[in-house]
Amino acid sequence: MLSSESAKTVTATLPAVSGAIGEITALFYEKLFAAHPELLRDLFNRGNQANGSQRQALAGSIAAFAHHLVAHPDSRPDTMLARIAHKHASLGVREDQYPIVREHLFAALAEVLGDAVTDEVVRAWDEVYWLMAHALVAIEKRLSAEAGVQDGKVWRPYRVAGRIQETDEVATFLLQPADGAPVPPSRPGQYVSVQVQLPDGARQIRQYSLSGQPDGGLQISVKRMTAGRLAGAPSEDPAGEVSGHLHAHVHGSEMLYVSPPFGDVVLSEDGAGPLLFASAGIGCTPMIGMLSHLAAAGSRRRIITAHADRSPATHPFRTDLCRLTDKLPHATAELWYEEGLQDGEGFRDDEGLRDGEGLRYDRGEAEQATADAVTVRTGLMDLTHLAIPAGTTAYLCGPVPFMKAARAQLLASGVPAAQIHYEVFGPDLGLG
Repeated sequence: MLSSESAKTVTATLPAVSGAIGEITALFYEKLFAAHPELLRDLFNRGNQANGSQRQALAGSIAAFAHHLVAHPDSRPDTMLARIAHKHASLGVREDQYPIVREHLFAALAEVLGDAVTDEVVRAWDEVYWLMAHALVAIEKRLSAEAGVQDGKVWRPYRVAGRIQETDEVATFLLQPADGAPVPPSRPGQYVSVQVQLPDGARQIRQYSLSGQPDGGLQISVKRMTAGRLAGAPSEDPAGEVSGHLHAHVHGSEMLYVSPPFGDVVLSEDGAGPLLFASAGIGCTPMIGMLSHLAAAGSRRRIITAHADRSPATHPFRTDLCRLTDKLPHATAELWYEEGLQDGEGFRDDEGLRDGEGLRYDRGEAEQATADAVTVRTGLMDLTHLAIPAGTTAYLCGPVPFMKAARAQLLASGVPAAQIHYEVFGPDLGLG
């Protein structure tokens, strides 16, 4: 991997670079967008740039890759590289863009660290950069070839065939290829990139999990985000501009440009071991896709679906979750609502049952589910309350603080770290 001389230099300079990496990446993006404003307009997420999360993600990935090279010289962090490559392939990142990134990143490195950036230091870190870049390019080319696209040409027109309002904040969009050709294959848990043209002419891109795959189409579910709802986001943060556009202007028959499905956090088809899906808020979208797949396949695996939300009224796919849980013979749903249950929210107490001991849900004229299939609690999710079977594979999705807490609870419950998988909506800052 890294040459012996470069390894020595990187080891010696890693503390200084890591200590300044936040300042380096901030300056890097400033230089990059000054030279190539089209990248901010049509490729990078303007919201993530405004709140700094993209900068943190880049800083963390560079530092983590360099640290791995010197600490484990005979291997590379394939899990981290695969996750980045899937996101890049979905966005249509091209090989010829890597030299542009290198130019402005190293200019920022030299400006921040000054005279400490000698020719020897540049050579060593250049080796780090290109080892990472070439690894990503190779993975991205393979992923694109498997998806049937080349040279970053990922966009395909889809017509909005329908819209379902799941909650006041979440809408599902049913998409069908405008050319009438078959949809690309996907795996439960994957996502697509969606490109929309905004009023200022920018073609902003966001990635949305597949919440289902109806016949001849794709299905995504989008939560409307506002700046004030984003933790730590400044008031001018435009992070919700795409979701806001979709909610306000896309109702049916409009055209959207969509990538093939990508994503490495997918439901394993191997084995028959127990599964646990833990989500919060809109993080339920990949989980409902996985659960739908299992129900369609007639799975007999032990399945626990745990979800946290503000209330039943804000819980997307609540009825679908109960229906699928009832359909799967060895599945249960564990629900936590911060605000508890209110009258008329779709659940009712079964006679003799108390909050937390099992509540039936209303399904109109449909048959009621068994009382022990769906359990509802008031408060924050605590997975240590559950009897988690040995050999469980867990999937997490939701806000990063939620996933950190859920992961810690699973570890405390004896689930091995290697069996805990997570999907981050936005830049992956890691769970620590």
